[in-house]
Amino acid sequence: MRARSALFDLYGDHLRNRGGAAPIAALVRLLAPLGIAAPAVRTAVSRMLRQDWLTPVRLGRQRGYALTGRAVRRLDSAGARIYRTARREWDGHFDLLVLTPPTDRTARARMAAQLQLFGYGRLGDGSTWLSPWQAEEAGQLLTEAGVPHERFHARHGGDATALVARAWDLRDLGLAYEKFIDELEPVVSAIGPMSGDEAAYAARFRLVHAFRAFLFRDPQLPAALLPAGWAGSAAAAFFDAQAARLRPAADRHVDRMLTETT
Repeated sequence: MRARSALFDLYGDHLRNRGGAAPIAALVRLLAPLGIAAPAVRTAVSRMLRQDWLTPVRLGRQRGYALTGRAVRRLDSAGARIYRTARREWDGHFDLLVLTPPTDRTARARMAAQLQLFGYGRLGDGSTWLSPWQAEEAGQLLTEAGVPHERFHARHGGDATALVARAWDLRDLGLAYEKFIDELEPVVSAIGPMSGDEAAYAARFRLVHAFRAFLFRDPQLPAALLPAGWAGSAAAAFFDAQAARLRPAADRHVDRMLTETT
């Protein structure tokens, strides 16, 4: 687990609803149970400052870091998808983006990663992207990056599942969901009534961290476009149950670390 990725998880899952700011000492304490050392935390914070995800603040007599507006919007969007708090009804149409990809390889890869985060799948050489949902952030991303593009609200005239199979590898994604359960079940089942708050926090953190990775892979397709017995449904049910079970102890640990003096 990398420090920068862990910080996004920490702010998104715990600090966002606690004001979105924390002293640097608390950030170090909260990532220590994950095996992340203080120098790595400080380096990751510096990087997130440069990228406009965090901004420095004074929290009493301590130096701390707060989420920027950009970070709040990104984390709220991610949280809504992870916890499926926004119900969506598919109208049978796809949001189709036809664009001219950047010529720079790094810029092209960054753009592709962002579009996948917003739930878009690639067709062909990367000039055409589609999603059953319309994400306004996708258009903003392309406009801000200066990428020429056109946008269409289109209905597929034939078998839409065949189109989906071209844009996303659902077999591989399903196997990844099965692996997620296999690997995380022993981690969370080891936490029982006699386990300490820190152990529950660390187990839940690993659970959320692993599940959050699917944001980059799973477009959360409507049921009409998914295969029967979709493994993602079982994985989501497992995640919901275990995340809720471990939440009280994890919250107690976070609150304790935030109130401890340095």
